[in-house]
Amino acid sequence: MLLLDKDDRGVATVTLNRPEIHNAMNSELIESLRSTFADLDQDDEVRVVILTGAGKSFSAGGDLNWMKASAGYTPGQNEAEAMNLAEMLHRLNVLSKPTLAVVQGAAYAGGMGLISACDMAIAADHAVFAITEVRIGLIPATISPYLLQVMGSRQARRYFQTAERFDAMKAKELGFLNEVVSFEALEAKRDELVAHLLKGGPNALAKSKVLIRDIVGDLSEEMRRDTAKRIADVRASEEGLEGLSSFLEKRKPSWQTGEQS
Repeated sequence: MLLLDKDDRGVATVTLNRPEIHNAMNSELIESLRSTFADLDQDDEVRVVILTGAGKSFSAGGDLNWMKASAGYTPGQNEAEAMNLAEMLHRLNVLSKPTLAVVQGAAYAGGMGLISACDMAIAADHAVFAITEVRIGLIPATISPYLLQVMGSRQARRYFQTAERFDAMKAKELGFLNEVVSFEALEAKRDELVAHLLKGGPNALAKSKVLIRDIVGDLSEEMRRDTAKRIADVRASEEGLEGLSSFLEKRKPSWQTGEQS
């Protein structure tokens, strides 16, 4: 589910490796990401961390079969599952090494959270994006603090509710991406940014990240628990179960009428 490569420069590449389901995340992948980020944080040989996906997509977000199953857990179990996602994103957000998302394809829902929790992101110009949770009766709870930091509340008011797709240039305009290039130029842009990062002092880079969090404000454990509880409650609700079921059954959810898309 997850590949890790470390080169002799100290560049670690973490690759989501479920291409057959667009790198959707389940509990096992989330835990693998969390533990990998924690290990990389403590590895003195690692200077830069790259996050990318195998296949056509970066990440479609949560594995819907897993989310539907977890909705049937006890409230405590369901909240614990959601908290694991919140803690994984937090671990990525506070990782002491520079983090770069290299987005080679579509990113939806939780995939947008991964991008937003990285320090910087580049994408191929054909990539598409969306914050899709409301379409299946859910909310972008655990990813919301990171999305809001990059896009701001005005844009969140729109895209959290419309769930509309947007292209890479729009994603850059909204703050999700630093650079948009052709797919063929993606590796060269990645290498260019990595070269810049490797010229910086490791301690200075780490302290620069802390500086930003101290000034902008860090995400507290209380907020992580609150967002986890919110998604757990919605996922187990009648509307959440209907949304997940309708998507998996390839039908419209009960709240849609007429020819909506």
